[in-house]
Amino acid sequence: MLEGSLGLERTGKREEEKIIAPVADFLKECRNLSIPVIFACDSFLQNDFIFRGRMKPHAIRGTNGTRPIPDLEPQPSDIILEKRRFSAFFKTDLDQTLRTMNVDTVAVGGINTHFCVLATAFDSICHDFTTIILEDMSAAYKREIHQAFIDAYRFSAIYPIFRVSKSYEFLHEFKDQKAFDMRE
Repeated sequence: MLEGSLGLERTGKREEEKIIAPVADFLKECRNLSIPVIFACDSFLQNDFIFRGRMKPHAIRGTNGTRPIPDLEPQPSDIILEKRRFSAFFKTDLDQTLRTMNVDTVAVGGINTHFCVLATAFDSICHDFTTIILEDMSAAYKREIHQAFIDAYRFSAIYPIFRVSKSYEFLHEFKDQKAFDMRE
């Protein structure tokens, strides 16, 4: 959720806007649990290839439009990852960063469910990470589009290494695993 995607003209009615406060709360909880927070931020060139389609120029490199919205309260401990395409893995060092941090599971949320979230989730699987799409931390410009994509992957053929979950389920699972690891 970038300044260049949501802009300053918010009504609170757009699907993308409805998840801002819940995402901010979720990120705070992740930080409290020492779960790494990574903002994968679009950072396009002015005449980028992808703007040759219907997509309007946004998140232009060197502008404020590439920054996470202030509502999400990025912290110094967070990682800001610039990306040129829909997947946070494509031509970035995300794979190496996650492995350096001993991460084995990637939880993905954001906008738009059917582009960036899905592309990142698929690439996460391709890089051998267990992957969870956080359905309540993702949105598309139309609720029906978001729901159709969530429903399509809810019963994935590669479950449980690729699954859809609510954020509270993810956090509960993480806390349970952390407690189990402490007992060993």
